[in-house]
Amino acid sequence: MAIVIVSCKLSFSFYYFLLLLIIIVSQAKAQQNFLDHFCMNEKGNYTANSTYQNNLNILLSDLSTNTQINYGFYNFSNGQKTNKVYAIGLCRGDVKPDICRSCLNDARVLLTRLCPNQKEAIGWYDNCMLRYSNRSIFGIMEGSPSFYILSFKNVTRADQFNRVLGNLLIKLKEKAASSNDSRVKYATGNETGLNFQTIYGLVQCTPDLSFQDCNSCLDAAISEIPSKVGAGLVTPSCKIEFETFLFYDPPLIVDTDETSQPQEKSKSSNTTTIAIVVPTVVVVLVLLTLIICICLRRNRHSMAGLNIEGEEEMTIAESLQFNFDIIRVATNDFSDSNKLGQGGFGIVYQGKLPNGQVIAVKRLSTNSNQGDTEFKNEVLLVAKLQHRNLVRLLGFCLERRERLLVYEFVPNKSLDYFIFDLTRKTQLKWEKRYNIIKGIARGILYLHEDSRLRIIHRDLKASNILLDDEMNPKISDFGLARLFVIGQTEGSTNRIVGTYGYMAPEYAMHGEFSVKSDVFSFGVLVLEIISGHKNSANICHGEDVEYLLTYAWRSWREGQAINIIDPSLSNFSVNEIMRCIHIGLLCIQENVVERPTMASVALMLNSNSLALSIPSKPAYFMGGGIGRLPDMQQQVDNVSGTRSDESVNQISITDIYPR
Repeated sequence: MAIVIVSCKLSFSFYYFLLLLIIIVSQAKAQQNFLDHFCMNEKGNYTANSTYQNNLNILLSDLSTNTQINYGFYNFSNGQKTNKVYAIGLCRGDVKPDICRSCLNDARVLLTRLCPNQKEAIGWYDNCMLRYSNRSIFGIMEGSPSFYILSFKNVTRADQFNRVLGNLLIKLKEKAASSNDSRVKYATGNETGLNFQTIYGLVQCTPDLSFQDCNSCLDAAISEIPSKVGAGLVTPSCKIEFETFLFYDPPLIVDTDETSQPQEKSKSSNTTTIAIVVPTVVVVLVLLTLIICICLRRNRHSMAGLNIEGEEEMTIAESLQFNFDIIRVATNDFSDSNKLGQGGFGIVYQGKLPNGQVIAVKRLSTNSNQGDTEFKNEVLLVAKLQHRNLVRLLGFCLERRERLLVYEFVPNKSLDYFIFDLTRKTQLKWEKRYNIIKGIARGILYLHEDSRLRIIHRDLKASNILLDDEMNPKISDFGLARLFVIGQTEGSTNRIVGTYGYMAPEYAMHGEFSVKSDVFSFGVLVLEIISGHKNSANICHGEDVEYLLTYAWRSWREGQAINIIDPSLSNFSVNEIMRCIHIGLLCIQENVVERPTMASVALMLNSNSLALSIPSKPAYFMGGGIGRLPDMQQQVDNVSGTRSDESVNQISITDIYPR
């Protein structure tokens, strides 16, 4: 048993620990009886989303539903020619059908995770074996790869022990190999030596083997058994195992000549199991308690003001967990017709729960290096955020290889779907755009000042602003967010994350971020909403070509701010729209100190009598200032390019801990 102890930092949050513990326990459950695996690289690899992978997924998905699993054996194939996949699943002869299906299902998840692109792989659990390949493996005896199951206790009287063991294994081998039942080649039994020491043995072959092949496989395995009190050898086609205590249950399919084991021995086995498991669990719990106490003592200062109650957080986290099958049915098995959109970390699907509630399911990509980090980050940060201008997290799911986030469904897609489309932008009259600007401001203000945790979003952009049925804005996607403890105002990182065009210059260049970083992104959003142009796109006027920020500031300085307004807008309030342009320019100023806070922005948007200061030159100003947009893009690309663990969309791993 391996115990991994995560080192504590001063920034450690008990809230994080509890959520992380839930995730670890959920994932560890699938590995509790895992013995070993082999990924056959020499047999070739498949590419992601290929026909072979699709055939493999379909084949393995039958493991938990196919009725033949009731007999503890599965052998099927799927596909054609070079994309054909063969699979064998085998459970130990004493394993009940529900445990068998559960074991094979866990093996399916774990083996494809451990061997992510190998065409052939094999994995062994205590209760089952799973194997798949791009070649026919049915009815073929194979002795490798193999591995030993060994105890640390040597035999004291080897000759006597080996003689008794040999007699036992030979009898069991003949019984298993000659079985007339094509569904199982399995035998168990025991022998008692001169010192009244009982040896219990188990042998098994895959049922597709002939008598001769099963006999040969077990003979080879028996010849390699070392002199240990307990040992075993496992190969793709057969296995043997023996112990000095009863480690198996009566077989499910019993031959007429088989003598059942005494009931007292089964009870003894159960007692032995309890005697082993209970102390182990107690030791683990004691270690975890010590870790929590040490971390809480070290972090008393950094946790001050967070008011986090561990038991409460654990209860909330457990209440948010969704069953995978419920979500699968709700999304029609994640069908393309239910697909709402796709980003760097996965696909978002529309679904409908049994109670009629419509949901949006974010299915994190399995080939993204950042899936787990973003998943934990979103759960930790969004679970307790309740505001009408934030998308509400309904729950999450961690089953099999899936990491799912379940959100409330927001029907009108995202802001960029409307504002940058020549036809759809006409649906956003100025009144709606003005309400969207104010709603975004309220949402950011809540994150910065009014929520129980101060949160820097770090990825505010048009595609992360969703619109409900009344076109009210809801800020979404907290995968890159950072948590600040109360009183903290700024931080720094060497992991540059976010979206080109919305990044504050001090962050893109130096990794320095604060609430003013979000203020900068908000200013870009305001100017995009008013102009209908992306900041990263060129704006042509006469012979000049400029970026939105440069063009907006130059037009405002020259008294031509009306040039910034989207031509599709009509019947708007000139005072409102000019004031919004002015506020947007204040937010994108190069000097961090000169940018207003979101509290000031909200006040400026809601009070026309409040005087506004004169904005200075924006960041990314063409011809001067801190840099041009292409330079900033190159800077971000260079930072991302130096990391080996980048995601598919070159966004660096989120660091969720405050500094």
